[in-house]
Amino acid sequence: MNTNPKAATPNPTSSARANAPQAFREIADRGARETHETLDKMSAAATETADLIKDSYSTAVKGAQDYNNKFIEFFHANTNAAFEFLQKLSSVKSPSAFVELSTEHAREQFETLTEQTKELTALAQKGTLATTEPFKTGIAKAFNRAA
Repeated sequence: MNTNPKAATPNPTSSARANAPQAFREIADRGARETHETLDKMSAAATETADLIKDSYSTAVKGAQDYNNKFIEFFHANTNAAFEFLQKLSSVKSPSAFVELSTEHAREQFETLTEQTKELTALAQKGTLATTEPFKTGIAKAFNRAA
């Protein structure tokens, strides 16, 4: 029989040593799983963000095209008004008729330019909002899901 008291009682340090690699392995596995899940969420958020940016650029290009088309339309109308004014001006016989025609043309052009400026401003604002609003809300959603 063994009379050594140390041999009769189990050694707690040897048991802890045997379980330590298992505990470390479980911690490492859990950390790897959590890291993988976070990476998947971030990847999905990045993909969604890239799609939002692409859509925003498409919307911005469409808005710029609409603005440019309206600008060209106004340019054409203003050029025609200038030629009509020059035609009328060529038939003026007196200084008073010249002043009257010039004043009338200036008043009409001022009203026209004021209205055109309002339309272009509204078009620019519409395009800006159409471009930025979905982008802003989409980015917030994507990153909230990733968090």
